[in-house]
Amino acid sequence: MCGIVGYIGNKDVGSVVLVGLEKLEYRGYDSAGIAAVEKDGLFVKKKMGRLSNLYALLENRRIDGHIAIGHTRWATHGRPSDENAHPHTDCKNQIAVAHNGIIENFKELRSELESKGHKFLSETDSEVIPHLIEEYYDGSLFDAVLKAIQRLEGAFAIAVVSSLEPDVLIGARKDSPLIVGVGDGEMLLASDIPAIVSHTHRVIILDNGEIAVLKKDGYQIFDFNGQKREKAVTIVDWDAKSVELEGFPHFMLKEIFEQPHVIEANLHQYLRNNEFMLLKDTNLRRLLMNKRSILIEACGTSFHAGMVGRYLIEKLAKIDTRVEFASEFRYREPVIDQNVLIMAISQSGETADTLAGVRLAKEAGLEVLSIVNVRDSSIARESDYVIYTNAGPEIGVASTKAYTAQILILTLLALELAVLKGHITEEDAKGYADELRLLPGRLAQILEKDAQIQHLAEKYYNFNNFMFLGRGINYPTALEGALKLKEISYIHATGYASGEMKHGPIALVDENMPVVFVNPKTSVYEKALSNMKEIEARGGRIISVVTEGDEKAPEISTDVFYIPKTDELLTPIVSIVPLQLFAYHVAVLRGCDVDKPRNLAKSVTVE
Repeated sequence: MCGIVGYIGNKDVGSVVLVGLEKLEYRGYDSAGIAAVEKDGLFVKKKMGRLSNLYALLENRRIDGHIAIGHTRWATHGRPSDENAHPHTDCKNQIAVAHNGIIENFKELRSELESKGHKFLSETDSEVIPHLIEEYYDGSLFDAVLKAIQRLEGAFAIAVVSSLEPDVLIGARKDSPLIVGVGDGEMLLASDIPAIVSHTHRVIILDNGEIAVLKKDGYQIFDFNGQKREKAVTIVDWDAKSVELEGFPHFMLKEIFEQPHVIEANLHQYLRNNEFMLLKDTNLRRLLMNKRSILIEACGTSFHAGMVGRYLIEKLAKIDTRVEFASEFRYREPVIDQNVLIMAISQSGETADTLAGVRLAKEAGLEVLSIVNVRDSSIARESDYVIYTNAGPEIGVASTKAYTAQILILTLLALELAVLKGHITEEDAKGYADELRLLPGRLAQILEKDAQIQHLAEKYYNFNNFMFLGRGINYPTALEGALKLKEISYIHATGYASGEMKHGPIALVDENMPVVFVNPKTSVYEKALSNMKEIEARGGRIISVVTEGDEKAPEISTDVFYIPKTDELLTPIVSIVPLQLFAYHVAVLRGCDVDKPRNLAKSVTVE
């Protein structure tokens, strides 16, 4: 989950790399470092903590060179420290390596290298890589890197520079993302597009088992056997402004406020008049029509979206649907056969456990449909079919707009399948289409009440425990609301299905445990209302998210937030927005770093 940036060209390399690391700091921020080739040799500086600490270390120090690599770390092997920060170097300080991933056989390699006289300065698994390259170097950096990576077991994306060959930047990947940016008289390496989009929109996505050799005036791509490969250049349609704050104090708040636009853009693409357009690929349509069941595998927020998807697909399309944590799915022996479609959901398209689940399914000969945000990501490339959520870059670690976009795609998919299978009429389809078109406006209505939610946060930000409850299609909303609060404010928050509350969790209820009840007007409203009364009877504080015009729930609530009326199946998209805002304002009031919460990173690319 670390971030890598590499540059070779005529610009100020220090500035290019450091600004690139700023764009990737969501991938990890335990430490940061830079290595550059200067006239006198390798220049390396690294510092524990945020990137600002590295900036301070380099103050008034211009790097005199045209090639450099940088790294921002999310610690796995070895605690956050100056010594464990990347880039790591060899014994002679001639080779520097930045690494994202985990080297599983590093202990054996380290023991072997130490027996040959190599001295290690850190606790990390990554440090074996520059020492291996040093061991194999015999006049060709490319050959040495090639031999070294063939010894590595596990996942890695690496960037390599050396004072021995000051005009070459090398990158290689296996199960960790790495892209090449193709510029004019300059080349870049990065873990993700935000780091390079201000320099070039021409990108090469490295596949597993590929190594890139970059010089100022061009590039070559090889496989791990040293055979040259031809690669297509992809044009990235991101605007550089999309990875800027544009006046917002945090990316998370910006991305919450982008949700009406994201929903509208997806509806424009996937809903024409009253016709749903996701399944225009006849092979995908035939596949979904003939599958007996669907197994959704995902992690974190995407898992919660999958839970909503299960409800929608079963209710509308009448297809048996399961949802599994990808981290569990990949390590058990699921009962799956050719009648099962595997559906993978991931914002980044690089989530390690979800990607492993895709590969497990493919090895079993099953078809995979992925729902992802990032185009040409690993999950997208390795799936049989892809539906993109078109949410644009999401920089805040806590996912917001990607979640509502995922639910919208799942809603459209369920509706289209229902129409194709004859489970809903054309008139019903038109009714749903009309309701969908109102979603952007309804989300905008909620965002206009941001000050009201901030006032609510001011009342509750000092509480240290919260319970979130929801029922039916909004049970996942309760889980997601709790996750958002705990992720960015470090408050202990737990979510439950409200019907299960009396089977244990109710023991926690007292005046110090606010209970957030997600109970818009749905088919289970009255049932959930009874659960609210059980909380009230025990002196609990209730914060309720209810539909405008509701008169019953407010009578037994301490505080209320009203959401616009919408169809029951669309309530998860509407009801999560106030909970996102509540979590955001609570975190700000508690002095937390909203966009970079402790111990977390945006893309979980390691186990």
